[in-house]
Amino acid sequence: MMVRDGAAGAGSGTRVPRSVVALSRQERRDAARDRATREFGDGAEPALDLMELLELAWHDSHGDVVPPAEVLEDVWLLAAGDLGRLASASRLAVTDWRDLRLAADEVAQR
Repeated sequence: MMVRDGAAGAGSGTRVPRSVVALSRQERRDAARDRATREFGDGAEPALDLMELLELAWHDSHGDVVPPAEVLEDVWLLAAGDLGRLASASRLAVTDWRDLRLAADEVAQR
C-alpha cells in the first residue's frame, strides 16, 4: 500500500489540512457538473456519483485524496457519454491506470 503509517488522513485519525486538498468533494462535484451535463444529459447526477466513487476507490487503493487530473481526463474520454463505459473506465483507473492511459491514447488517435 502506498499510504505511509501516520500520514494525515491515512487512518491516523487526523484530518487532512485544507491546504492539502484545495477543493472539497462537493466543490469538485459542482465543478464537474457542467461537463457531466454536457456529456451525459439526464444521466449527469449518476455520472457524478460514479466519479465520486472513483475518488473514494482511488483513495482506498492509492492513498491519494483524488486521482491525478490526467486520470480523470482519461476516464471522461473513455466514457464518451455512456454511464456503463464510465463505470468501466473508473474501475480500470483504480485497478491499472496505465492500461487506462493506453486505452485513452488509442481513442484519441482515432
